Amino acid sequence: MSKSPRKSIVASFGLLSAELENKLASDQQPAPPVPSVGNRVGAGVIGAAHRAIDDIRSERDRLKALVESGGGAIRELDPSLIDPSPYPDRLPDDDEASFEAFKRSIETEGQKVPVQVRKHPSSPGRYQIVYGHRRWLATKQLGKALRAIEVEISDLDLVLAQGIENASRQDLTWIERALFASRMDDAGIKPRHIYAALSIEDTELARMRNVYRVVPADIIEAIGRAPKIGRPRWLDLAKAVAGDPDTLDSIRTTLAKVDPVETSDKRFQRVLSAIKPATKKGLGPTPISDGSGTKLAALVMSPKEVRISAEGSLGIEFLKFVEAELPNLAAQFALQRNHEKP
Repeated sequence: MSKSPRKSIVASFGLLSAELENKLASDQQPAPPVPSVGNRVGAGVIGAAHRAIDDIRSERDRLKALVESGGGAIRELDPSLIDPSPYPDRLPDDDEASFEAFKRSIETEGQKVPVQVRKHPSSPGRYQIVYGHRRWLATKQLGKALRAIEVEISDLDLVLAQGIENASRQDLTWIERALFASRMDDAGIKPRHIYAALSIEDTELARMRNVYRVVPADIIEAIGRAPKIGRPRWLDLAKAVAGDPDTLDSIRTTLAKVDPVETSDKRFQRVLSAIKPATKKGLGPTPISDGSGTKLAALVMSPKEVRISAEGSLGIEFLKFVEAELPNLAAQFALQRNHEKP
């Protein structure tokens, strides 16, 4: 599990010390730390940091109690009257055999653990899942009643409860957690509540944003949960496609051609293999020589960048010449474009 958000909040105000950290870890009231000279922090800022820590702690304790207690009597509901959570936190599983085995166990032994539901906020007579989507789907396919506990819960508490319940099982992949964070972000959930729901700190949310703000949700969903693909490789993918719509189109084309039975890990590998050659084209240096064969510079080109490295003193003179000619080249380029227009 990721580190508690407490440390990141304290550290962001420059208050991290061994004494304070030990006291926070034991849930004791910390003594006011003495700021270092040249880095003084106002009492108001310190108070705000402590209040933020206490608020997150109380939120998590309250929601954890709600998750563990169930909050009401067990009822049997028609699964066709139940909708999934408005904040999905799972992608389709590659292992259909695992779900079929899970469904058979419910068919033969019954549903041992009830799900949690709430009344649908906009459709009278219907419900929404708080957590327990696999049990709901299994009973729906089996045509059996779903054992459920109804709770009164807000949208914010719903996502926090989902996060806490999933964190206790630790079976979500990194990209599923990132996609869950994305959906909370889109819904206007405050970052502090996302930290609490996923048990992460601000630096981890920043990494998740580096992926889901660059790689569109439709591509992530088409790849799938990718259980063997961790954070570093998703960050590599995001870096490779950043700001390049053509690469995103290439990924979509690749995913449209994959075999439906291919695992999500293989789909990710296929996508990365398809775009990596394109990102490396033209990266080898090309020598620039004068009419007599004297090497002046080395040229390195990428789709968005050109680099010219001088070779010796003559090469430096060449670079100065190129710099002086750039305005003329730009004017010639504009003139050529004007002639080419119909």
